[in-house]
Amino acid sequence: MLLKELTELLGASGDEKEVREKIREIVKPYVDELYVDRIGNLIACKKGKKEKPKVMLAAHMDEVALMVKSVNEDGTLSFSPVGGVDNRILVAKAVKVGEKKINGVIGAKPIHLQKKGEQEKPLDFDELYIDIGAASKEEALKHVSPSDYVYFESNFELLGDGYVKAKALDDRIGCNVLIEILKNTYEYPVCAAFTVQEEVGLRGAGVAAYNVDPDFAIVVEGTVAADVVDSEPHLVSTELGKGPAISLMDRTTLYDRKIIDKIVKIAEKNKIPYQFRRIASGGNDAGKIHLTKGGIKTVAISVPCRYIHSFNSVAKLSDFENTVKLVDLVIKNIEEVLK
Repeated sequence: MLLKELTELLGASGDEKEVREKIREIVKPYVDELYVDRIGNLIACKKGKKEKPKVMLAAHMDEVALMVKSVNEDGTLSFSPVGGVDNRILVAKAVKVGEKKINGVIGAKPIHLQKKGEQEKPLDFDELYIDIGAASKEEALKHVSPSDYVYFESNFELLGDGYVKAKALDDRIGCNVLIEILKNTYEYPVCAAFTVQEEVGLRGAGVAAYNVDPDFAIVVEGTVAADVVDSEPHLVSTELGKGPAISLMDRTTLYDRKIIDKIVKIAEKNKIPYQFRRIASGGNDAGKIHLTKGGIKTVAISVPCRYIHSFNSVAKLSDFENTVKLVDLVIKNIEEVLK
């Protein structure tokens, strides 16, 4: 399964090469132009029978991870987050460190030695360390160095009836959607931008949009689903199994309601389940794309994922499949969408 391959690749913000090279290899037979821009985005374009409107799809290749900050005298590693990592999830987790993929475990003061106050609050990053089994700083430095990336160790697995669990579903599931779209033929030019450094400030998306200069952009994201028992109803942003999530507003973008209404009509006409992303927090590559040059009409269509930015996220394959269907139909009806 392609999604398994994509999620098990390692590609933190600023270290997307492994992901980029795999996607380049996959999409090359389906596109007319393929290049990497100066910041590292992979741009894959298909010509159409018509020159306009040009559609850009965007999905980011990078995932949240950690980075070695320093090597301590006892051989342990201090680290910092790369992107929005919740420190509550880190204790005792297995990781891979550096290009050699050295095995490690995230450690902390044992609970038996913690004072009562320490047990009642999450440990901060400065109170955590990575243990690679080195007895000294000198020994550790033979295998790792400051600035090495640290990745969550996790394997793709099928769960229950049509669910999957994996790291980096945000946003390798979006990358998979773009790959499926590139296999199709359209009347209009379509460029897929596999972007870099989204998790640290949407840095690649603006560059990609400037280079492609599209008339319309669709951001495909793996977005937060909080459809679990301890969530307040008003905080349940999306739900697994209810189809792609269309964004109305988030921290970086106010989306065009007229365009959203037309996309909803397309979904309903073709009996594609859909939902709205019901919280305004967070953001995605649309935040930079819609502000590029003279402005670009942009929408975000996302695949709901539980537990994003963690060692293991969960998604439903039917949501992925319906996202592919909806994005495909939006492109095929793009003149009506933009009218």
